[in-house]
Amino acid sequence: MAVLEFKNVYKSFGEGAGKTEVLNDINLQVEEGEFLVLLGFSGTGKTTLINLMAGLETPTQGSVSFKGKPINGPGPERGVIFQSYSLMPWLTVNGNVSLAVDTMFPGLSKAEKAAKVDHYVKMVGLGHATTRRPAELSGGMRQRVNVARALAMDPEMLLLDEPLSALDALTRANLADEIEAIWDADKKTCVLITNDVDEAILLADRIIALNPDGTLGDEFKVTIPRPRERSEMNHHEGFKQLRMQVTNYLMDVGIEAKAEGTKELPDVTPIHGLPTAVTEASKSLTEERFLDFSQLHKVYPTPKGPLTVVEDFNLQINKGEFISLIGHSGCGKSTVLTMAAGLNEISKGAIKLDKKHVEGADPERAVVFQSPNLFPWLSARENCAIGVDKVYPKASQAERQDVVEYYLERVGLADAMDKPASSMSNGMQQRVGIARAFALSPKLLLLDEPFGMLDSLTRWELQEVLMEVWSRTKVTAICVTHDVDEAILLADRVVMMTNGPQATIGKIVDVDLPRPRTRKALLEHPDYYRYRQDVLDFLEEYEHGATPKSQPKPKAAAKPIAAE
Repeated sequence: MAVLEFKNVYKSFGEGAGKTEVLNDINLQVEEGEFLVLLGFSGTGKTTLINLMAGLETPTQGSVSFKGKPINGPGPERGVIFQSYSLMPWLTVNGNVSLAVDTMFPGLSKAEKAAKVDHYVKMVGLGHATTRRPAELSGGMRQRVNVARALAMDPEMLLLDEPLSALDALTRANLADEIEAIWDADKKTCVLITNDVDEAILLADRIIALNPDGTLGDEFKVTIPRPRERSEMNHHEGFKQLRMQVTNYLMDVGIEAKAEGTKELPDVTPIHGLPTAVTEASKSLTEERFLDFSQLHKVYPTPKGPLTVVEDFNLQINKGEFISLIGHSGCGKSTVLTMAAGLNEISKGAIKLDKKHVEGADPERAVVFQSPNLFPWLSARENCAIGVDKVYPKASQAERQDVVEYYLERVGLADAMDKPASSMSNGMQQRVGIARAFALSPKLLLLDEPFGMLDSLTRWELQEVLMEVWSRTKVTAICVTHDVDEAILLADRVVMMTNGPQATIGKIVDVDLPRPRTRKALLEHPDYYRYRQDVLDFLEEYEHGATPKSQPKPKAAAKPIAAE
């Protein structure tokens, strides 16, 4: 039986020339007790759709009903959990949950209310933190309070608007498991909005993709038996097939070939002596030990004495090689990267690039950070030009502009070069950051979780952009990431770090997959899941700060160069 129904629903915002169509002709039935997942890119109307279910928005045209009655506003039978926590900062964990209980069950005695609060706080694993206020809680704990508060209203239906997107991967996985357990215990009807394909498959009975034009896309039934173990999914053929089908659909409808352009890269030489990037690409795989980390240490002084964050890090990288650096939070990945950038002093050991010691920042080493750090009042073109003007002092103004425009076109910003950074989405700003880094024609490209702040589908899009531009330049690159799929997709080798302090290299996996790479092609490659399992096994061994008794000691040498 359908508990919630959309009939020919349209939703638009604004009037006249400023009118924006968000949802178009939505027809949808949600069955009682079903776990439905709506999956789509940013801007496809996912949040608008769930706001219509919650009664926070009304349709421009068509009808939305709950149990056959029109939804005219919010109701206690539909509990909503948003992406942001919206907790009362002056109230404790118990106090925030009590708000919902007091509202919904005014007739209960004080003791009965307290018992109900206690039940839901314990259900989300916060029994040890009942007296803490939101400021004393981690992001994951605050979201647990949000979940407990929604559950305490005892709704018939749970509406979850990307409740896990602001959390780190481990917390996200744990909370997703808890949400599934709660759903399984009470068999409440659940609708979850997410941009994470794996999360969707783990939780859903049914997945519906949203198309960029605001229509409902393909529907995918998830018949994998429950409980679905994350660790088993890497070997489960049904999971792998469904993952590939959903990914391919989203890639087809959501990622278009935006990297078309008319600009040619001028034949100008940057100040640090490299020829133009495209010329360099043909020669880029001919030199060993182009980048050499030798007995690298990073030690910070503390009141309790020196703290060694990174210890004895040894790695040699060939010219034109792409390395992914992965490990749990606090393992020193970014510390290694900032030392390579010359932004963080080396305590002991050395880093050599092209046989010269790395000392201080230099445009020959371009960095793309998690946040693109653009000047908000400048356009994409102006932000990109700042470094180019310094790196190409002998080029004409027209040639410098050609360099800027060439890379902005490559990252899909041909139509937005003069748009100010302040009016751009996070994804667009990061495109500018990538273009700016490549435009310096650096000897070394350093990427510090460049897509970490973006939703997973925007991340896919920018990974494709990064690979497309990198394939034209073959610049030596290191990318710090916590995303296993991203690490394998980008890299020639995945370098895994042990937990900190005293973090070092624990294992190196050579990724022998054909280039140019696309996510679609990788998911179809017979060796892809073997590489994925290698990385997952290592990360699982070091999960929750563990220190395995026998730590592997990989070779530090550069990957052998295949004969041309």
